[in-house]
Amino acid sequence: MRLFNTLTGKVESFSPVASPVRLYVCGVTPYDTTHLGHAFVYLTFDVLIRLLEHDGTPVRYIRNVTDVDDPLFERARATDEDWQQIVRRNMDRFHEDLAVLGARPPDIEPYVSAEIDAMIALIEALVAGGYTYTIGDRLYFRVEKFPGYGTLGGVSRDYQLQRAKETGNDPHLPGKQNPLDFLLWQPSQPDEPAWDSPWGRGRPGWHIECSAMASHYLGPQIDIHGGGADLIFPHHASEIAQSEAATGIRPFSRFWMHCGLVRLDGVKMSKSLGNLIFTRDLLASSGPDAVRLYLLGHHYREGWDHSEAELAAARALAEQLAFFAASESPPNDQALGLRDAALRALRDDLNTPAAIAALRSLVEVGAPAGAAIRELGGILGLQFRPHRREAIG
Repeated sequence: MRLFNTLTGKVESFSPVASPVRLYVCGVTPYDTTHLGHAFVYLTFDVLIRLLEHDGTPVRYIRNVTDVDDPLFERARATDEDWQQIVRRNMDRFHEDLAVLGARPPDIEPYVSAEIDAMIALIEALVAGGYTYTIGDRLYFRVEKFPGYGTLGGVSRDYQLQRAKETGNDPHLPGKQNPLDFLLWQPSQPDEPAWDSPWGRGRPGWHIECSAMASHYLGPQIDIHGGGADLIFPHHASEIAQSEAATGIRPFSRFWMHCGLVRLDGVKMSKSLGNLIFTRDLLASSGPDAVRLYLLGHHYREGWDHSEAELAAARALAEQLAFFAASESPPNDQALGLRDAALRALRDDLNTPAAIAALRSLVEVGAPAGAAIRELGGILGLQFRPHRREAIG
């Protein structure tokens, strides 16, 4: 199998160094959920897991829940609602949406609020190594002490400063040794959860959360770390710095996989902008197979715009595949050839559009394509069930 590695900027051969493959994917901050961007990311890694297992490689999959973070608490204040209630409601919806899509749940789904001890331990290692300093009652990571900070993905210094500001890290804060130094620990506001620590009662910064949870459940080095392309900087760059500084083991993750961003009318789809297409609305109108075919019709590294025409085409294909998947006719050489081509495409940087193109060709083959459609559909997570238009939840 070959995968594009954001760490090196090229497509490389991927093979596990041990079994199972250790996969960590950044989860949601559940102040709203589930839009197409979420579904695109998590279906991508669902297919990756299915492909690895199809090829005989087991996977240990961790996906976290960021239930301690500024956007969640800001939403709670704006709606005058308890933050834990918001988390429960949105995680119930998130789990339901992914279950309808047929996405396999992670082996472990750690919540930040239950993993604070692991974060404190990791921060203590950074303090002992001289990687931290304080500004008032806040503890910061010293990026100058970690050569190569921010090189993941080759983003520019101007972009780094812009993204730091957008994600709540003030580059111009008095006392900073470097504008990109980032929070490890901070005091909590009166309406926020707080935990005791050597640096005062408070809560962790955003980036330390995933470093701690990944190492807790997968060890100091993992095989694949995934997420959306908007996490390359500062989140994943900071994860690398913290993890490698604390453990001395490099690389923290052997491969980094990042999914392109989904847009609506040319603008990135995001909760902060409110320009969302919710997954459950499309599931109700089109069904899980159509939504999967629609999303996976775009290569995972590709940014793309929501298109009703593409969704309609996916609905039509889903109906055709469900019909021919039921066939028990013996496969012919054409069906087997298309299947093999699709498998080669999937093993070449998870080329799901090429695999779906092969499924379209298999429909033209007709009944002898049934077995090939079922095999490929299983890797792509298709359920081959007729869809009835109805509301979900």
